[in-house]
Amino acid sequence: MPRKKVLLTVTTYPLPSRSYDELVCTAGVLENGEWLRIYPMPLSFLKGLKSMGKVKQTKYTWIELDLKERTDDFRPESFSPQDYEFKDLVIGETINTDSNWHIRKQLCLNNVYTNLQTLIDESKAPKNKSLATFKPTKIHKLIIEKDEDDWKPVWKALQNQITLFPKENNSEKEPFPKVPFKFKYKFEDETGKISNLMIEDWEIGQLYWKCLKSANGNEEQALEKVREQYETNFINNKDLYFFLGTTKEWHTRRSKNPFVIIGVFYPKREIQTQLF
Repeated sequence: MPRKKVLLTVTTYPLPSRSYDELVCTAGVLENGEWLRIYPMPLSFLKGLKSMGKVKQTKYTWIELDLKERTDDFRPESFSPQDYEFKDLVIGETINTDSNWHIRKQLCLNNVYTNLQTLIDESKAPKNKSLATFKPTKIHKLIIEKDEDDWKPVWKALQNQITLFPKENNSEKEPFPKVPFKFKYKFEDETGKISNLMIEDWEIGQLYWKCLKSANGNEEQALEKVREQYETNFINNKDLYFFLGTTKEWHTRRSKNPFVIIGVFYPKREIQTQLF
């Protein structure tokens, strides 16, 4: 297939699976606003894009590369790199947040769902839609649940495989630590339907580790900082949208709701003034 120019908008926190090539998932939008996901991507990709000797942030950066449709994935948005050494990769500009995310909004908010059931219905055959932008009508709270402290042994082994990306050195392939908590948003859509969806975004995992470090290892204080950002600040001050994506496992099983939150879009809330 022809080269694709993709604005990267989502990188999920590494989640082990039965196949190493599903370990890291990256998603983005084309210039026309259509969504696609790219996997596998190397773990080191999450740490930034190397261009002209400098490291650029991954999210909201344009990349160009040759992609091929995945024959083992029924979801129409799923592709994999043509070249696992990424010799064909061209890294473009990073879209900034000027004018309250104006350009980002133009690219990411082309088709926004407000009814969750409508989106779930479109995830069924024959459409099999698996990526979308969603606008919750109301966000109730951030839910934090305790999870296992470490990866299972078989998942650790998956992270240590080196079959797909021969150029990754050992330091780049150090296993990512497991976040010992699950984060979910409780929200409702335009029909008043209340849902709890897992947040699997790279950002919230990294925020937890940053807060834990600044709190000198105090988990309670770290979680309170995460809550301040994703609940107090985001709900009160931001115009929140969710980037939703399905997991291949639960989409294949035709789960009642196969979607999770793979990214949060959070420009400032704009106050509408009324003229008299």
